[in-house]
Amino acid sequence: MAFVKKPKLIDFKSSPPHLQFNDFVLTGYRPVSTFQGCVHSLFYLHNEFGNIYTHAIPFLCFLVLLPLNIPWWQAGAGWICVLHYLACLSPTVGSVLYHLFMNHEGGELIYDTLLSLDMFGVCLVNTLGALPIVHITLLCYPDARRAAQLAYISLSLYGVYSAVTARSNVRRLQSFIWQAAFRLFLYFLRLYGPGTGSPASMHFYAVMDSLAALGGLVNVARMPERLSPGSFDYWLNSHQIMHMLVALSIVYLHWGMMEDLVWLDTFQCPPE
Repeated sequence: MAFVKKPKLIDFKSSPPHLQFNDFVLTGYRPVSTFQGCVHSLFYLHNEFGNIYTHAIPFLCFLVLLPLNIPWWQAGAGWICVLHYLACLSPTVGSVLYHLFMNHEGGELIYDTLLSLDMFGVCLVNTLGALPIVHITLLCYPDARRAAQLAYISLSLYGVYSAVTARSNVRRLQSFIWQAAFRLFLYFLRLYGPGTGSPASMHFYAVMDSLAALGGLVNVARMPERLSPGSFDYWLNSHQIMHMLVALSIVYLHWGMMEDLVWLDTFQCPPE
C-alpha cells in the first residue's frame, strides 16, 4: 500500500452528510471521488478499508472453494446446490460494492442505490439460503412444503422492501425478524415435530443464525467504538465485526446444507 499515493483523508464533520452515519468513527474518511478514485482506494488505508476486505476476501474464497465442496452431481439436488451457492455469494458482493463506491461523486443518489444493493444481497442470502432448508424440512409433505415456500418468499419480498426503505440500522435489522422467526419454526419442526432433515445440520443452522443476529446487534449498538470514539476508526469497529460474523455464519450455513444434502441422498419418505 505504501507505493500508492493516497488523497488526504478527512474527518467526520468534513465528510458529506449522507456518510455521517457513525459519529463514533471520527477520522479516516475518503474524500468524494471519481469511479477510478474509489477503485484506487483498494490500495491505501482508510476507514472503509477493513469493511471492504472483510467481505472481499470471503467472497473470493467462497467463489473458488465452495464449488469444490458442493455435490452438483447429486440426483434431484441440482437446484438446491445452485441456490445455496448463490446465497453464499450474494451478501458479500453487494457489501463490497457498497463500501468501495459509497464516496462516489454521484453523491447521495449513488449512495442510496449502493445501500439498496447491499440490503438486497442480505435479503438474498436469507431467501436463497432458506428455501432449500424449507424443502428438506417438509420433504415428505409436498402441499405443506409448497405453501411454506410461498409464505417464505412473501416474507422475503416484504423484507426486501422494508430493508431498502429503512432509514436506520435498527429498522434494517428489524426487516429480517420475520424471516428469522420462520426459520426458527422450521427448526422446531425438525426437533419436535414431523419435520425431516439431517440431525447433524441443526447445530450448524443454530450457530449460523446466532452469529448473524449477534452481528446485527453489534452493528446497531456501535460497539466497541461507542466506548472510545476515534480508537476504532480503522480496525475492529462494529461494522467490521459484523462483517466477520456474517462471513462466519455463511460458513456454518454451508456446513449445515452439506449435512442435509448427504442425508437427502439416502433418505426415502415413508409410503403414504
